[in-house]
Amino acid sequence: MTDKDLIAQQEARDAVEAASFAVQSVSRFDQAAIDSICDAMSAVALSNAERLGRLANEETGFGKADDKKEKNRFAAEDVWNHFRSLKTVGVVRDNGNIVEIASPRGVVAAIIPSTNPTSTAIYKIIIAIKSRNTIVLSPHPSAAGCIAETARIMKEAGMKAGLPANAIICLTNSTIEGTETLMKHRKTAVILATGGTGLVRAAYSSGKPAFGVGPGNVPVFIERSANVAKAVADILTGTCFDNGTICASEQSVVVDAPVEAEVREQFRKQGAYFLDPSEAEKVAKILLTPQRTLNAGIVGKSAAYIANLAGVPIPESTRCLIADCAGVGRDHPWSVEKLSPTLAFFVVDGVEQGASRCVEILQYGGMGHTAGMHTQDRSAAIRYGEQMPAARVIINSPTTHGAIGLTTDLAPSMTLGCGSWGGNVTSDNITPMHLMDIKRVAFESKPINAGVVADRKLESPPTASKKSLPRREDIAAIVDSFLSKKIAEVPQAPAKPQVDAVSDVTAVVHEITPENAVQKPVPIATVDFVSEDDVRRAVNAGEKIYVSKKTIITPSARDLGDEKEVFAVL
Repeated sequence: MTDKDLIAQQEARDAVEAASFAVQSVSRFDQAAIDSICDAMSAVALSNAERLGRLANEETGFGKADDKKEKNRFAAEDVWNHFRSLKTVGVVRDNGNIVEIASPRGVVAAIIPSTNPTSTAIYKIIIAIKSRNTIVLSPHPSAAGCIAETARIMKEAGMKAGLPANAIICLTNSTIEGTETLMKHRKTAVILATGGTGLVRAAYSSGKPAFGVGPGNVPVFIERSANVAKAVADILTGTCFDNGTICASEQSVVVDAPVEAEVREQFRKQGAYFLDPSEAEKVAKILLTPQRTLNAGIVGKSAAYIANLAGVPIPESTRCLIADCAGVGRDHPWSVEKLSPTLAFFVVDGVEQGASRCVEILQYGGMGHTAGMHTQDRSAAIRYGEQMPAARVIINSPTTHGAIGLTTDLAPSMTLGCGSWGGNVTSDNITPMHLMDIKRVAFESKPINAGVVADRKLESPPTASKKSLPRREDIAAIVDSFLSKKIAEVPQAPAKPQVDAVSDVTAVVHEITPENAVQKPVPIATVDFVSEDDVRRAVNAGEKIYVSKKTIITPSARDLGDEKEVFAVL
């Protein structure tokens, strides 16, 4: 083990310890404070989306700066806007019989890839802090600079809004040993692993809860009823976006025979280049290494770059390379995940054959990730989806954009679970909900001893249907007032015996006993507005706050007031 590895390991240990200490503060923040911090971090990431995209492109050489800007915008704006109103503090759901209470997990170990470095960092920081965790980022060595800069600007914005300094830490020494130490540290609570298969397996074998995502090898079926021109436009948009670096980008096109000619024509019109067999073979030799693994040198590169590397001349306007593919597997290099604007092309006859070919492609690589289909037959789409071993089946949309939730109603996410098909713990798009532990307070709804009469009933906080009894001092004030009036009304002579006055007082007390007071409550004024400070003053004074249905209560005041049971509804 080198000195660099030892330094990286120590840095990882120190980072987790510091982040674990910061959890003690972050976990006590109320919803308003958490949302204010995330607002600030989202805003600074959004304002720097273009700069960070350019830094990522320059440092890694992957993709396109403009597309990386859009991915940064998506992570900073769309992800945050979707989850801004999500409750992550205190009671998050109450259906009467079950009350769900959110708790943060602790320190999140976030592994950041080189293909989508800045956008993944933005996304993971936001969902970690939104769920009241702290986060330690381990950047890919080839993208360490742009990831560190992303973490820095978001951390500074968060700190100005009240976030502890060690709530966001980015490791500066990126080694495998350092990353393993981070994942296995006893105070690491959960792992968000985005990267290659080996990294994801290491995350799952660390002994910690982990959300790892498998590789994609997305097949897309163009069924005979599809709007062919739109289908081709969507596929090219998806596979060419950031030069195919998103794992949900299209990798193979499976075409229904009746529309094959039209599909080929549309691809040519929209900038794709069909390679002849000899050209396809030349490109195939540089797609994979001699060990039949993906050649990292072509990942995120343009069609022109790849063709030039293979010695194949193509038109200048070419957006994507396409090769007819006779089969799937080791002997067919075009059938793998290529993470570039390169597509394998298959022809089938009917939905059943199309689905079978797509399943075969997923089984070779990409199980559980994503599949796509273009069709105007809803029932055919559902039949296709039933057969796909994929967590996301995107219909009539670029799979790149649909899978992450940009063009669909899926939860917006840069980490896409592949379920048991891909050896993952979940098939969900990962959200702040995956970074919380939910406690459930469950009230009996199906009594075993329904016939037993309890000595005492479980008391509930005051509700609109139950009016509070007057306080002891209120009763005393009424008695004093009544006595004053009585004395004023008594004739000067002869004086009433003292016993009559006592009798009168007894009568007053009788009138305001709890039984009668419930029927004729003492009028109590309700307030129009309640802030968190009002609740704290009431708690310190041991008083109730009387509210009505029209009372405006801030969210933070509601959370604290419900917790301390200070509200009385009139």
